Amino acid sequence: MSLVRWNPFREFDSFFSPSTRLMSNFQDSAIESSWKPLVDVTEDASEYLIKVELPEVKKEDIKVAINNNYLTLSGERKFEKEDKKLHTIERFYGHFERTFNLPENVCEADIHAEFKDGLLQLHLKKSELPKNSQRHINIQ
Repeated sequence: MSLVRWNPFREFDSFFSPSTRLMSNFQDSAIESSWKPLVDVTEDASEYLIKVELPEVKKEDIKVAINNNYLTLSGERKFEKEDKKLHTIERFYGHFERTFNLPENVCEADIHAEFKDGLLQLHLKKSELPKNSQRHINIQ
């Protein structure tokens, strides 16, 4: 029998999470769950930069898509079972997904990504906003 520390906010956190964590049998198996990789979003004069930590995720297991002004990053970190007894598993494995609403001044055609050493960098180039982006409507 093993002791598990009780967290009174676990259910509360999962209530607001878009997907709940599904745990499989801990004895001799991996913990399968949905998880969210850590992300930093920064901005300078020419672009937005999204840095995503994806250690032990292969480039082939990452998908980046744009749909209806949303950028979605998804993929999977696979658990490779070894013939070793598991004592502690604190890292998450399984499917992940993050979605970002693109600002109006992002040029969707000029988004590019690079992946190196477990860090995915998404460069979202800014475009000029139309001069007449604000419009007043007369009331009759």
